[in-house]
Parts: sequence; structure tokens; C-alpha cells
Amino acid sequence: MTNKNAPGRQTVEKSEAVVALPRTIHLIPMDRLNGFDVRPGFYEINGATAIPGGVNFTVHSHGAAFIELLLFRRTEKEPYAVLRFPPHYRIGNVYSMIVFKLDIEEFEYAYRVDGPYDPEKGLIFDKTKYLLDPYARAVTGQSQWGVDQSWDARYKARVVKDDFEWGDTPRPLIPMEDLVIYELHVRGFTIHESSGVQHPGTFDGLREKIPYLKSLGVNAVELMPIFEFDEMQDYREVNGEKLYNYWGYSTVSFFAPNTSYTAGLEYNREGNELKRLIQEFNRSGIEVYLDVVFNHTAEGNEQGPFFSFKGFDNNIYYLLTPEGKYYNFSGCGNTLNCNHPIVHQMIMDCLRYWVTTYRVNGFRFDLASILGRNEDGSPMNKPPLLQAMAFDPILGDVKLIAEAWDAGGLYQVGTFPAWNRWAEWNGKYRDDMRRYIKGDGGMAPTALQRISGSTDIYKAESRKNASINFFTCHDGFTLYDLFAYNEKHNEKNGWNNTDGASDNNSWNCGAEGETDDPEINALRLRMMRNAFALLMCSRGIPMFLAGDEFCNTQFGNNNAYCQDNLTSWLDWRLLEKNKDMFRFFQYMIQLRKEFRILRVNLSDGLYNFTDVSFHSTEPWQKPFQDHERYVGVLFAGRDPKEGPQMVYVASNAYWEKLEIRLPAPPPSLRWELAADTWQAEQSRRRMDGLSFTIGPRTVMVFTAK
Repeated sequence: MTNKNAPGRQTVEKSEAVVALPRTIHLIPMDRLNGFDVRPGFYEINGATAIPGGVNFTVHSHGAAFIELLLFRRTEKEPYAVLRFPPHYRIGNVYSMIVFKLDIEEFEYAYRVDGPYDPEKGLIFDKTKYLLDPYARAVTGQSQWGVDQSWDARYKARVVKDDFEWGDTPRPLIPMEDLVIYELHVRGFTIHESSGVQHPGTFDGLREKIPYLKSLGVNAVELMPIFEFDEMQDYREVNGEKLYNYWGYSTVSFFAPNTSYTAGLEYNREGNELKRLIQEFNRSGIEVYLDVVFNHTAEGNEQGPFFSFKGFDNNIYYLLTPEGKYYNFSGCGNTLNCNHPIVHQMIMDCLRYWVTTYRVNGFRFDLASILGRNEDGSPMNKPPLLQAMAFDPILGDVKLIAEAWDAGGLYQVGTFPAWNRWAEWNGKYRDDMRRYIKGDGGMAPTALQRISGSTDIYKAESRKNASINFFTCHDGFTLYDLFAYNEKHNEKNGWNNTDGASDNNSWNCGAEGETDDPEINALRLRMMRNAFALLMCSRGIPMFLAGDEFCNTQFGNNNAYCQDNLTSWLDWRLLEKNKDMFRFFQYMIQLRKEFRILRVNLSDGLYNFTDVSFHSTEPWQKPFQDHERYVGVLFAGRDPKEGPQMVYVASNAYWEKLEIRLPAPPPSLRWELAADTWQAEQSRRRMDGLSFTIGPRTVMVFTAK
């Protein structure tokens, strides 16, 4: 007896289906394929989509000879049905088929693709491989964190029903200049028992912390990668410690949320928990940005896994050398061919999907300079993909933030193709301000530029609100570690401390790591306050790393990408221990919100004051020598609603106290001391005169309005 559903054999028979439309009865011709009623599908709807009566499957490949749809019972490793797309179900390079009477809760699916094999031309089709749909909305076998799926490494997809009710949820639409961005890792934020949430390490756990984030004062959260990734990729053990692909910068599926971040199973409703999270954030006036990784995929190099793009069109999706090898501008084995029209379309479809289906408010693009490389790897003058993002109607009011460099040596801070739409992680702000604040010589003039908006980098009006200012992010030291370690301590990563950056511009304040010395500990806390005060008083958009507000530490590890443990987790016990630091962060965020002059140029003018002016220990003096470490920055302007505003930022990076004189304000205004990092507690007091003493390694902020 012959099994009609056996792989490699199929029969096609003609039949008809009765479809009822308003006032008419239509007979739609159908085929009978291996026991299933099928017909040509909707060619412009990529992926697998539930429709009345069945499921529409659409997939494309430029070089394929044929494509087969594989249907699986849930958790089973072998397909119960193999449906090869009939030749007349192909238009151009697109294959589309409706399969009727499929219950989306009863099957999973994958593809097999056959075609030519010529590795030097980048053609590596292999009909034995099970391939994950590039447009899969959910990936199976990934829902339980830390479970080794090597017994069944073949990814499969589920059909997702999008029935989430958004109602009248408002979109905050916060102006760029008003943002305070908080970067966090979804799992690490609440997985430690000290977080006190009911659903640790999940989207729901993060949702429980929204009141905390509101009380802190941030109005945007940037989530480290939440697209589906395999934490078990490159899993290993070092000295008994389990090491994972914890950060998630190795995407398996661009359209699917990471199901191991959910509190419960969401079969065929994958994404609803994430949608609830975004909905609640937006209702609370907080925007949500996704850290997206379009520069490479989890398929690696020639020795890497083969599960999706390699099998559909390897020579289209990846940048290849003339010998068919993978260019590695990402440092992760391969580089997506982002400006090829097919890849360009996939990325745009993906971004639109996350904005329309998940209501995401913005994106931060990892190693974004790769998105501007040509097919030969060279930088493009006007990259079509970046330009398309800048002008796309669906993306019209979302934030676009570039990490404006890549692992291939392309560094574009200040020169990233922007069309007045892109902001950039200002790596020069991080590096220069770290050097200035720890007392390096010759850095005072540069610090003035960074505090005043890096106008030496972002000169044109078209780069308005381009600078994302930061001292810390996921990549590098935490703010506490920045002043507790001179050297990186990445031994736990298993690479003999050779991984991670060595040029951290950090300073341990006199002792490496933890110490009982009260003077050193007091200095470290003051240095943290200095950094955050300057960040909040700098023009540009401030961003800081989750946990910095209560002195979270990674114990000197500046590359904790694999550490799914207390090294990377937030230890919420430190919030009580360092509540003074938390209150200082609250205070400085509120001060920034109170004085709009810190965020924008109030061009109405204020008497004879310019928008920004620089001062030495005496007002209006600017001859900064290499030995000078004091800078004074005066912001002045007139807000149309609130009237005149002035903020004077006094920063002493010298190890001795200094006598300073303030610029005289207009007759109607009087200086008030608003912040002094010499002490933990902050209170405002009116100034009796213009002279004051600033302590060693201290920042003071004076306001008038």
C-alpha cells in the first residue's frame, strides 16, 4: 500500500469548493494535494497567515528549483505531510498556497528547498535541511530558557492569531529632546529573587516594575534583543558555571518575539504578553524601543548552523567574498546583505510589522553602519535602506537610533546618513566625558563641546537631536564599576580575560574592586553623582543602564554577554543599600525636565546672553590650558511659556577645591544652588553673591528663572 503523504511523492487532483459571498454563490477551483484541498494563495502576504477556512503560506526564493511545505504535529520531529508547491502556484520567485481545513493549534511547519549547489557562487541549496520561514511569527522549541534543544535542532514555526485588543491606548509621541532613555535586559531586570515580582525574568515581570520606572522619572525604555534567539547557541561550562548566549545579539527569527521571555505558554497567541507590556508602558507615558540586530544572523559562517536564510537564498541574504565565503563586518561570522532589494524589503516589512502589530515606539540598530554597506562591503553614500527607513510613512513617528559603527572598522559618529531622522549613540561623548571626569589632562575644551551638545560633531541643523549621550550601556562597565576598576575582569567568560574592550577610560579611585576604605567608597559615589549630573545637564538625549541608579555591579566584567547569573542580573537589594543614589537620580532627572534650556536652544534670547557660553574659574574667561580641569557652561534663553531660564553647570575634575565666580544674571533673576554632588542629599538654596567654593572632583548646578 502506498502512503500518499510520504515525502517525495504527491498527487494533484482537481476539485471545487463552495464559497459563500454576499448574495452570490461562487465555485472556486481547487487542487487536491496529498489529501489536502489547496489553491493558489495571496502572493503579497509573506509568511503563514490564518484565513477563513485555512492557512495561506507564502514564501520566496530566487534560486530554488522547488519548495516543499512540511507540516508537523506539535513536538514531533518528522512531518506528517509534505506538500510541494505545484509549478502553477509560483509567480515570479514567489510561491503561495492556501491549505484548507488546517487548525492552527494542531500543527507546526517548516520548508525544504532544492536548487543548485555551487559554493563558490554562494549557492548551497540542500533539500535535506528543514528551513525556518524567514517571516515566521513564532518559533517552536524555544519557550523554556536554558533547555538544550540539540536533540531536535530543526527550527519550526507556528501560525499566530493576532487578536490583541489595543483599544484607545495612547502613543506617547515624546519629542526627542525630552527623552530620558533607560536600557535594560528583560530577563536580567527581574530574574533575581530580590526583584520581588511574581513572574521573574519575563515580560510580565518587567510590567510589574513599571511603577518603579515611573517613580525614577525615565520616559523611554530600550529593550535589549527580544527577537527570537537561542540562548543555548555556543553554550558551554567554565569552572562549573553555565554560560549562555544571554544578551541575545544573534537573531534566529526577526518577526518572532522571544518566547522564553513569557510567563506562560502562548500557543498560537505568541506576542500577547509583550503587547500587554508595551500597552501598559504607553499608558504610563513611557515609550518602548527595541534593540534590533539586522547586521547578522545566528547562522554564523561556513561552519555555522544552516536553518533559514542559507537555505532560501544564501547568495542574496549574506555578503559574500568572490570565493563564496562570508564577509564578517559584524564580528559574528556573517553579515546581512542589507541593501540587496530582497533583504531591504524583508527588513522594512519587519520594522513595519513591529510598529503596526506591537505598537513599538522606536528602534536602536546594533552595528548600524553595516546597514549602509554595499554588496561588496564598501560604504554607500546614500544607502537605500537607511533612506527608506527615514522616509517610510509607517515609521514616520518612531525613533531611529544608530550604533554608528561596526566590527569592520567603519566609524560614523557624526557622519551617519541621517536625513534629519536618525539619532546616534554618541560614542565620543562616552569616551571623552569618561576621560574628563576622571581628571585626564587636556580634556576640558572637549568636555565643553560634549556638554553643550557636541556641536563640533553635529554641526548642521539637519543633525538636530542626533546625539544620544551616555556614560554606560550594556556593552562595558556599569557606572559603579567605572569607578571601581582600572582593568576589565572577564575571567569568568572563559577566554583568559582576552575578550572585551581594554580601553575603558575607567578609574578605581585608589583600590581595585571592593574595598572597606570609607574615603574611597565615598569618592566612588561622588564620581557616580558627577557623571549622572553632567549627563542630565548635557544637550542631547541622555541614556543610562538599568541598575546604575542603585550602584549595580558586574564585578568588573565589561563583556557579560554570556553571564546568566548575578554578574548580569540586577540585585535589587542594592536599591535599599544605595537609596541615596536612587534619590539623586530621581532629583537630577526632574531637574532636567524642569529646565527646558538644558534640552533645547531657546532662541528667543535672554538680554545679551548667548544660548551657550563657556567659562573658567572667572566668568567669560576661556583660555583652557592642558593643566585646567574646571569647566563652566552657561545655558541661557527665554521660554515662550515659562519666561527666562538660566542654568550654570560647574564641573571640577581637579583633586583640589577651587574658588569660582558666577556670571552675573540679569537684574530680574537670582542664582539658586540646585545641585551639589559633594553630598548625597540635595536641597536648593538662594545664593547671596556670585562667589562660591567647589569641592574637589565635584559638580555643582546653579539655576535661575
